[in-house]
Amino acid sequence: MEEKSHFDSFELQFTNEAKDYLAIAGKWATFLSIIGFIGLGFMVIGALAMFSLGSALGSMAGGGAMGMMSGGVLGGMYLVFAVLGFFPTLYLFKFGSKAKQAVNNSTTAELTESLGNLKSYFKFLGIFTIIIIVFYIIAAIAAVAIGASAAAGM
Repeated sequence: MEEKSHFDSFELQFTNEAKDYLAIAGKWATFLSIIGFIGLGFMVIGALAMFSLGSALGSMAGGGAMGMMSGGVLGGMYLVFAVLGFFPTLYLFKFGSKAKQAVNNSTTAELTESLGNLKSYFKFLGIFTIIIIVFYIIAAIAAVAIGASAAAGM
């Protein structure tokens, strides 16, 4: 006869206090995601401004700092960051919306969906953080190598 583990018969108790915490977290997640979407909108506007302003500054005599890094490159970077920022903001918005609906309607399906979006939000940020850390390590190694080769060339 097979023994059942304690987890097979485990039932999660969702208290009123937990519902309140989820409702509050949902409201804050929705607020922060709306602010995030507004920020992303400004970032896209900034990218468009960089595209147009950069070409004007690049054509000026000398071009200054814009001669090395054109407005197109800066505008493109702004757009890439806006696209990258869109996904976690969307996951956060979906979490907030579904969390509020789950509390209001007392539905397990909406609670599960909200927690799935929260998982996706943290997974995206975690993977992005790992990529940034690897990038910094590679940049530090490159800086040391460049510095060593420059010192050896003296």
